Amino acid sequence: MATQKPQRTPEEIEDIILRKIFLVTLKENPENSSTSDPRVVYPEMTAAEILSEGKSLLLSRDLMERVLIDRLSGEFPNSEPPFNYLIGCYKRAHEEIKKISNMKYQTLRSEMECAAKQAKKLAVSYVRIHLGNPELFSNGNLRDSNPKASSSLSSNSPLLPLVFAEVSSGVMLGGFGGNEFGSGVDCPPGFLEEFFKDSDFDTLDPILKGLYEDLRGSVLKVSALGNFQQPLRALLYLVSFPVGVKSLVNHPWWIPKGRYLNGRVIEMTSILGPFFHVSAFPDHTIFKSQPDVGQQCFSDASTRRAADLLSSFTSIKAVMNNLYDGLAEVLLYLLKNTETRESVLEYLAEVINKNASRAHIQVDPLSCASSGMFVNLSAVMLRLSEPFLDANLTKKDKIDPSYVFYNNRLDLRGLTALYATSEEVAEWINKDNLVKTDGSRPHGDDEIRLLQSQEATSSGSTLNVKPTTSSGEKAKYPFICECFFMTARVLNLGLLKAFSDFKHLVQDISRCEDTLATLKAMQGQAPSPQLELDISRLEKEMELYSQEKFCYEAQILRDGAFIQHALSFYRLMVVWLVGLVGGFKMPLPSTCPMEFASMPEHFVEDAMELLIFASRIPKALDGVLLDDFMNFIIMFMASPQFIKNPYLRAKMVEVLNCWMPLRSGSSATSTLFEGHQLSLEYLVRNLLKVYVDIEFTGSHTQFYDKFNIRHNIAELLDYLWQVPSHRNAWKQIAKEEEKGVYLNFLNFLINDSIYLLDESLNKILELKELEVEMSNTVEWERRPAQERQERTRLFHSQENIIRIDMKLANEGVSMLAFTSEQITAPFLLPEMVERVASMLNYFLLQLVGPQRKSLTLKDPEKYEFRPKELLKQIVRIYVHLARGDAKNIFPAAISSDGRSYNEQLFSAAADILRRIGEDGRIIQDFIELGAKAKAAASEAMDTEAVLGDIPDEFLDPIQVCLFTSCQNLKLFLLVIFQLRYFVSSVLFFSSSFLYKTFNGVLHIAYIC
Repeated sequence: MATQKPQRTPEEIEDIILRKIFLVTLKENPENSSTSDPRVVYPEMTAAEILSEGKSLLLSRDLMERVLIDRLSGEFPNSEPPFNYLIGCYKRAHEEIKKISNMKYQTLRSEMECAAKQAKKLAVSYVRIHLGNPELFSNGNLRDSNPKASSSLSSNSPLLPLVFAEVSSGVMLGGFGGNEFGSGVDCPPGFLEEFFKDSDFDTLDPILKGLYEDLRGSVLKVSALGNFQQPLRALLYLVSFPVGVKSLVNHPWWIPKGRYLNGRVIEMTSILGPFFHVSAFPDHTIFKSQPDVGQQCFSDASTRRAADLLSSFTSIKAVMNNLYDGLAEVLLYLLKNTETRESVLEYLAEVINKNASRAHIQVDPLSCASSGMFVNLSAVMLRLSEPFLDANLTKKDKIDPSYVFYNNRLDLRGLTALYATSEEVAEWINKDNLVKTDGSRPHGDDEIRLLQSQEATSSGSTLNVKPTTSSGEKAKYPFICECFFMTARVLNLGLLKAFSDFKHLVQDISRCEDTLATLKAMQGQAPSPQLELDISRLEKEMELYSQEKFCYEAQILRDGAFIQHALSFYRLMVVWLVGLVGGFKMPLPSTCPMEFASMPEHFVEDAMELLIFASRIPKALDGVLLDDFMNFIIMFMASPQFIKNPYLRAKMVEVLNCWMPLRSGSSATSTLFEGHQLSLEYLVRNLLKVYVDIEFTGSHTQFYDKFNIRHNIAELLDYLWQVPSHRNAWKQIAKEEEKGVYLNFLNFLINDSIYLLDESLNKILELKELEVEMSNTVEWERRPAQERQERTRLFHSQENIIRIDMKLANEGVSMLAFTSEQITAPFLLPEMVERVASMLNYFLLQLVGPQRKSLTLKDPEKYEFRPKELLKQIVRIYVHLARGDAKNIFPAAISSDGRSYNEQLFSAAADILRRIGEDGRIIQDFIELGAKAKAAASEAMDTEAVLGDIPDEFLDPIQVCLFTSCQNLKLFLLVIFQLRYFVSSVLFFSSSFLYKTFNGVLHIAYIC
């Protein structure tokens, strides 16, 4: 009969389990020593002490900590470093607990589970002690604790690879931002959670601070193609613990301090700064990130397959959204904790304030944070703003305009206001503070809450209650209010600045392309080594520009959700601003409320810039609610008493121009013009008013700026004329404002048409002279190379000027043509009819007169010069006005023009019209008008013969013509407009206006 194996006691079982966990034995020659782990050590001195105390040499819960200390403090052959050993203890304890769960007896199972769990807890506790005091135990050098950790990891903390392993388990990080750190390291299940949860702050704080510094270093100068996702996940994991949140905001590098602190220093040295720096954008050479996104993804883009470029765009967009989401989640953890919320707001405010100069046209890359950081921060702030960007904007009443003046965090008072000057704002604030000091404003919290609740229940209201503070206490605002204004500032310095940079980049590329084409043309005519070098240099610049352009496109333009989130934010902005003037209703108040007048101008400018940019991106406006933007634009674009900056109001016109259905490519925009109540009532009227107001902007470039702005208005008016409801509104305005806005509009329209056409025709003559020079090859080759280059550049410059001026002139003449068909009365007013007739006569002289052959070009379409179409429009204006001339004053006005009128021009024009296929009725009416003008001229000569010499006192001293009425006598009085900073000396005439500069001042004389 076989001998029965003796049963082990619970103490013996516990000894076996703890020996396996701690790899320690108290017996020099334990049982089964031949199969024991070679890592097991025998602490001889400890065993002797225990034996001397009369205790058995069995490991127990009472002895495990004593034995563990001796194991960590002693030097044993083949022993692991302390950190690896303690992690191993935790792993083995975890495995033993799994085995214990299969024990048959419940009492024994509970006892053994308790022992193993205590061993786990002890291992965690001593990991904390070891990391906090690495010199305490032998082999305390933390550098050598993780031989399996990736060599690319520069961290001194052995805990970081475990964090990386924890956050990467079960997560695929292929492609960009791959699983690089901590590869080959396994984190025991539950170890980190137990490590960070059950301990006091003082113990974990130095460990966490080291981890944060290591994480910061791991993403320093890492681009969107680098491994930032693991460090970001690790950061997110650490702040998920309350102790991690507290330690982060208490780190000295949370907000760096120092005498030379600036935006770039915060970006590169703060804990979060390098995370925000990760982007696809190129940066200054000193701070350049690797791998180079432009070089790796977009080099030689012109030769790459479209599918490859699309793949790069998609990948970069995906990884950047991972970054945005991760950073937003980090900040949310910090903001949800009431103890750390203030620190987050202080950090964001410091980043914004130290980078205020990013709003400048030229940004110093050494003192300002990168575009990448601020675009990333823009995306993150929009995510934080999402809770109050609901479709109904139900939280807008929590945004307090007094934040701009009274907050202690952001410097907003120094920004340019919508209307008020800085002196007016200061005076208004001082008066308001006096009222507050006198006690007229409530000081109790209960009263404030009551007023706030009342305001919140009223529709369309905005809180006007300023936060009250006791002496020395900072003004407090709701988080929604703080987040709103911070997001507005970040978008101004980030996303909108990036749009501006991208626009300038595209302009630079266009200039380079033009210059390159010119140089290649010159190289073809007169090759030289210098030209070859210049061409090579420009081609390299073009390649870098192209890569940078694609990087912008990948991170911003291709991210439709990013742009739509920004549009949602600015929809809230315009709705909130309109609330400051009483809501969406017209007409506006007679005086501008100071709350509105004092708001930063960039709030509105950024909204308009974003709309312009988004309108040019396919499908970017799909699903966006645009009605509130439309209302805002119609309300304020012609209201200089609310928005002072004429260029900002002109930008609103540009938005509308982008929204014209044929241009926007979006079905959402057509209803804005054709089914929108405010649009139907006020759009045409306000566009005509802006057309007039933009004549004088106050800028030294106003003379040239107005043409670009009026070009946008002309395109809009052309479109609106085709919409019956708007055409009817236009006709009504012309009737009501016949001698008001509409008369001024016609006046400036005629002035511009005369100037632009005159300039274009003169430039054509200059261009033809250059063509003749260049076509004479023999003489051309004899000229010095530098002179040929200069003349070639002048030729291309003249081409561009003609193209632009002729396009604008065509628009002006076209508008006169289609409006004169149904609106003739303003053209035939006594103060207008001679001006209109003289303009038409001048155009007719240029197009069919003796010099018309000198205006022939090889490729007129290239310069937008369409003489046949232009002649048709001029003739139609003649005919339209003749048909509407009930008093028969138009023929006399035509014939009285002594400068351009010639009866033969009418017959010459009729012959040309027949050849180019004009409508026969138009030609017949035009011939009849010519006959009437001829008769009027004959009648005028007879009258002059009867009257004889006219006394000087009845003569106009400039035109030497007879005053015909008191009204004309009054109109003769000179109206002088001083247009300062007008650069060139200009002299050109019409029948009613004389323009001349004298000592840098343009004088306009109105003549009867």
